[in-house]
Amino acid sequence: MQSFANKTIVITGASDGIGAEIARQLAPESPRLVLAARTEDKLNEVAFRCRKAGADILVVPTDVGEQQQCQRLIAQAEERFGSIDVLINNAGITMQARFDQISDLATFEKLMRVNFFGSMWCTHAALPALTRSRGLVVGVSSLAGKTGVPERTTYCASKFAMSGFFEALRMELAETGVDVTMVFPGMVGTALRRNGFNGSGERAGLSKWDESAAMSVERCAALAIEGMRVRRRDVIMTGKGRLGLKLKAFAPQLIDRLTLKALTKNPGQ
Repeated sequence: MQSFANKTIVITGASDGIGAEIARQLAPESPRLVLAARTEDKLNEVAFRCRKAGADILVVPTDVGEQQQCQRLIAQAEERFGSIDVLINNAGITMQARFDQISDLATFEKLMRVNFFGSMWCTHAALPALTRSRGLVVGVSSLAGKTGVPERTTYCASKFAMSGFFEALRMELAETGVDVTMVFPGMVGTALRRNGFNGSGERAGLSKWDESAAMSVERCAALAIEGMRVRRRDVIMTGKGRLGLKLKAFAPQLIDRLTLKALTKNPGQ
């Protein structure tokens, strides 16, 4: 079980949700945390709590949808701490709309830039440092990066791309000592779905899914960290998720029906 004491850990999307909670849970081990997100005031709030818990902190306001900002993030992390041991590609946005109701196709590009290209750009910039430290790359994907989800065509496309990229990269890095851990949460109690885009490219403001059984963000972060400690290949967080992915191989139509049922039974649709 790996300790993260004195390790330099870069976390994107660290101002809220899973990224912020991973930072808070790691902080008592006294790591060096590099917190990145677009919203500086929220980053500073997370940084304040993490410093009080014992972490050394660098805050770098970053839009991972811009390649130069990804490169700047990694450069500042190395300049401040001299090394990078873990890169957690957590920043992400979503959408909810039927494909035939999407009027602004630029939404696809926006999600691909953040969810896929942002992870790729940060990883490319950090790879020399991670190779020197025999470090760990973490990709926070989604079960939507393993199986299609209705009204999430854009999100699924970006997360499937992310999953395929990191799977191939894992094999390329096999002899370098750098490991890749992919995290596949299901429904987690964050604001991700409400902050995502609708078919017009505007903030959705609501979720069409029944979130009554959503996993807490605290539990999700704890499971992600547990997987990071042992450098697990994939972290699929629920028994239901694991069973669903196994059934998909033998009964894909059943999984389609169950997924559609989860969407349509939500009275908030």
